Amino acid sequence: MSESNQETLEQAPIKLVMNQLPAANVPFESPLHHVELAKIAEHGESQGGVLFRELSLGLLTLRCRPDAAQAASIESILGLALPTEPLTSVSSGDGELTLMWISPDEWLLQVPQDKAFELETRFFAEVSGHVSLVNVSGGNTVFELSGNEVVNVLKKSTPIDFHDSEFPVGKVVSTIFAKSGATIRRTSEQSYQLIVRRSFADYLWLWLQDASKEYGLTVTC
Repeated sequence: MSESNQETLEQAPIKLVMNQLPAANVPFESPLHHVELAKIAEHGESQGGVLFRELSLGLLTLRCRPDAAQAASIESILGLALPTEPLTSVSSGDGELTLMWISPDEWLLQVPQDKAFELETRFFAEVSGHVSLVNVSGGNTVFELSGNEVVNVLKKSTPIDFHDSEFPVGKVVSTIFAKSGATIRRTSEQSYQLIVRRSFADYLWLWLQDASKEYGLTVTC
């Protein structure tokens, strides 16, 4: 191989984009499929102080230190500027896109599951420079916890301070949760999202059932 060809290979960015959604004849399977949440929602407790729901969402991890041009290019694709204030998030008006600050050079993008591949493809086609966007949907799932007693259950599970003055709506933290890990985002006054690894989903589901026992747990779909 000539030196010029070698230099071209070394300088050319590697862009591998893969559609993680199964084919139409292959159903998407939740990591809690064996629990049969739909049946629990239909026949289980309906007046619990804590409401549980699993959400099927697309998740992408973005890593970069954008200059003005790159930031503008990213904003033109997303329709939102990347949040730069630590532990914050921003969402589109329709709620379909949420950008979460994870670290000074890392953001977590949350989109409808069927939009993740389209967004990733467009991103690599239009954004230049040093940037990484990885679809992590397949390795994670999203739990939604809400209700009058939701904060009491969260306090049992993590050392984070959930007082309104310390954890307002829109705040995001990555922390230890029940000896596992989770990214927690407050989505409304009495609602939180937990982004967790699929491999820990069953363990955390069992934990949340136990932690919610004194308040009552209602599963919704």
